[in-house]
Amino acid sequence: MEFGNEIVKKLDEEGLWTVVTFQTPHGPGVTLEKLAEVVRSAGWKITFKANWWTADIPYGLIRIDAVKEGREKILLGKWILGNECRLIRIENMDLEKGKNEFFRIVDSITSTLIHDPVIRTMREQY
Repeated sequence: MEFGNEIVKKLDEEGLWTVVTFQTPHGPGVTLEKLAEVVRSAGWKITFKANWWTADIPYGLIRIDAVKEGREKILLGKWILGNECRLIRIENMDLEKGKNEFFRIVDSITSTLIHDPVIRTMREQY
């Protein structure tokens, strides 16, 4: 990923959540794997990863939970389909602000899938 170094720097900073907003020319699966590779290459062990997206509007959300040297980090990748891979924004957030951002984006993507039992269960866990 072209802006992987910027993600790596933010992962090492304070804050439980690192939220990355970016444009990607790749589909959901490839985008998830490219972001996961950035996390792994920085020495983080991935403990959970998930990807939500909508076909109506080409955007989605990646969540990667990782640990490194006793530290936990949650990476949210808010992506939109485009012609190039481009960083729009990156910031670290504390527990509450990051959790609210996560719920807000998942709600926007899953509003039409609210009856899906897997999504309902995942939402209840967080």
